[in-house]
Amino acid sequence: MNRRTRLWLVAAGGAGLAVLLVAACLELPAFGGADHPYGDRAVRASLSRHTANAIASVNFDQRAYDTLGEMTVLFAAVLGCVVLLRQTRDEHRARPEPEEVAPPVRRYALVVLPVVLLTGLYVIAHGQLSPGGGFQGGVVAATALHLLYLGADYRALERIRPVGRYEVGDAVAASAYVITGLACLIGGTAFLANTVLPYGTFNTLSSGGTVPLLNAAIGMEVACAVVVLLARFLDQAVEIEEESGK
Repeated sequence: MNRRTRLWLVAAGGAGLAVLLVAACLELPAFGGADHPYGDRAVRASLSRHTANAIASVNFDQRAYDTLGEMTVLFAAVLGCVVLLRQTRDEHRARPEPEEVAPPVRRYALVVLPVVLLTGLYVIAHGQLSPGGGFQGGVVAATALHLLYLGADYRALERIRPVGRYEVGDAVAASAYVITGLACLIGGTAFLANTVLPYGTFNTLSSGGTVPLLNAAIGMEVACAVVVLLARFLDQAVEIEEESGK
């Protein structure tokens, strides 16, 4: 495919997207009005299913199918990076040499690492109750592991980051999200409909029906995906070298 054809395809896709966007905007309620039908319905649905965080209710209940699409985009991006950044025939691995780390950086990184990791897990676990959730908590938890790279060295990071296991974890988490939706179908409701599990007591960890399960699946998928992405880029920057030595 030549450059001109690609430009025409991009222009056609962009024009179609613009038409759909304008059509959707024309149907929105008037700006600044007192009527907020979508917000009112979202909050009402969130409270009826004992989900204290209305945003989590929207993401993992009212539009859980859309969230599945977002997760699929991230999964595809990770898969693409794994394929594109794999070691090629004209490259070889060179064991990285440890670098000197300033004592204040080492102390700060190693002290903050468990705090950040626990914060990420807390954000995931309490996604149905407070601001945050699987997407945010997954990124925080994955980033926490890489503080070991800053505070110690690359080899220390490798010991707690077996990339193959995180790749499996990414696939398992994505599958768990889909399996939860299939369980809803088996239970006689719509795909990913929040009607299979009891809603529990409002404002507790066990509340929200399937929202905590989907939120945990997203948290695991995002955390594993970010670890795999950073691992592949770090491999290119630290380990993999061309035969010429560059």
